[in-house]
Amino acid sequence: MPQTVIASEAKQSPRLLRHCVPRNGTFLWTFTISSLSKKSMKTYFLHPDSIRNLFDNIAPTYDFLNHLLSLSRDYYWRKMAVQQLKGLEGWILDIATGTGDVAIEMIRQNSQHRKVFGLDFSEPMIKRAHRKVLGKGLSPIIAFSLGDALSLPFRDSTFSASMIAFGLRNIVKKEQALCEMVRVIKRGGKVIILEFTFPQKGLMRRLYPIYFKKVLPRVGGFLSGDREAYAYLPESVLHFASAENYEEMMRRVGLENVNSLSLTGGVASIISGIKKC
Repeated sequence: MPQTVIASEAKQSPRLLRHCVPRNGTFLWTFTISSLSKKSMKTYFLHPDSIRNLFDNIAPTYDFLNHLLSLSRDYYWRKMAVQQLKGLEGWILDIATGTGDVAIEMIRQNSQHRKVFGLDFSEPMIKRAHRKVLGKGLSPIIAFSLGDALSLPFRDSTFSASMIAFGLRNIVKKEQALCEMVRVIKRGGKVIILEFTFPQKGLMRRLYPIYFKKVLPRVGGFLSGDREAYAYLPESVLHFASAENYEEMMRRVGLENVNSLSLTGGVASIISGIKKC
């Protein structure tokens, strides 16, 4: 029997996934987890331990450390990224949804005309996201499931937009993931990346490396009990350090009107593009 994750009580979820079984007024989205583990998950192997296991391990302290280590700027970053969805309604896809904060922000900014589907490859993260949404009474309009960013289990042209926040750097085949994000959105829809970048000028350029390479790994590792995970973070950002890298990649996958917005002195950036009509 495949393992399962209850997504939400979203009774009007689109027919997107490979297996959808109604149960007691809810939908039970089922995936064969084994097919997403040993073989395909090698794609995410950027560190001695798989990235999926890394996020599984830090799930219990993930939200707390996000807020602490960003000095609570993560709230602002998510808010600004979701504002890029202004005017877009219907179903929105949130890839690498983690514990669901971006999905919740999407609804907070437009609860009347928007529904969100969050996808992640970490089961502990998805379970936390689901509990959080249930507690806020948002389960009718936010659904979650396990899934692979490189092979999205959705039909072409299903969503109004797709977003990935702080997740693309963890994927080796970034262009393939972006191609999938483009495939599943409608013509004229939007693809949005929110990602850590590296400050290019000013005082932040001198101070940030000290914090990012020295302080963050030690504090994050101590509080989470997984120092390896927080040593990985600066490594992953330095491999893809500028918004220009993401802009070029977006253009290569066929997106138009590509632009970026620097946040907090360049610590994070929002990069977006439009699918050709």
